[in-house]
Amino acid sequence: MAYFEHEGCSLHYEEYGQGEPLVLLHGLGSSCQDWEMQIAELARHYRLILMDIRGHGRSDKPRERYSIPGFSADLMALLEHLQTGPVHLVGLSMGGMVGFQFAVDHPEWLRSLCIVNSAPEVKVRSRDDYWQWAKRWTLARVLSLSTIGKGLAARLFPKPEQAELRRKMAERWARNDKRAYLASFDAIVGWGVEERLGRITCPTLVISADHDYTPVKLKERYVSLIPHARLAIIDDSRHATPLDQPQRFNQTLLQFLAATSTTPQGSLSSC
Repeated sequence: MAYFEHEGCSLHYEEYGQGEPLVLLHGLGSSCQDWEMQIAELARHYRLILMDIRGHGRSDKPRERYSIPGFSADLMALLEHLQTGPVHLVGLSMGGMVGFQFAVDHPEWLRSLCIVNSAPEVKVRSRDDYWQWAKRWTLARVLSLSTIGKGLAARLFPKPEQAELRRKMAERWARNDKRAYLASFDAIVGWGVEERLGRITCPTLVISADHDYTPVKLKERYVSLIPHARLAIIDDSRHATPLDQPQRFNQTLLQFLAATSTTPQGSLSSC
């Protein structure tokens, strides 16, 4: 367990293993803990770096507006603090949004990029978009985090054999700070970098669960905008793919990373 400070905020991170640096970024209401089924396997091959995004886990939860560019700046500060040079970056859901932001702002800092069940923008354009986000915004404020956690866990892990995972994840979500959770939720709505995706020139893998919130067709569309990107679909999975299909996820990610790691890496301009 370690901490560093950026702009007055103490941020928690963890390191495991040796080799090329590999960063994992969690989603909304999550933390480093939720990569538990990846740590041992990935640390056998890479210098694994996990960070609790501002407002989450063991990181500080300052009373301020949060933003995806701000989360990206925190990541940049961590990489400079650890003197990693270019990294492999994996982001799940909101962490994938931070990954997109980081990739378009700092393409020279990436060896590769993996986006999991995420999107490069969350824009409210249609009446249906407005209704859906207004409903989620209202429920997030009205319901307790315990209720939200139970509902999410039931939706993400519906199988009878997932009862223990369902219980554990509901408990973790309930421990979130409500104000920080809402500030992070608000940071997502209206954000977007889709028009800048052409700036991402490193090898890119987009992983989509077949039963994710957003359809596979959406991923196919934005993958076509990224020069060196491909899409991998994981069957019988929902939004939390690293938890509900850990073996398939780890295998898919490691195969991608092995292919990108064979490319010589030099200075920051190597991507």
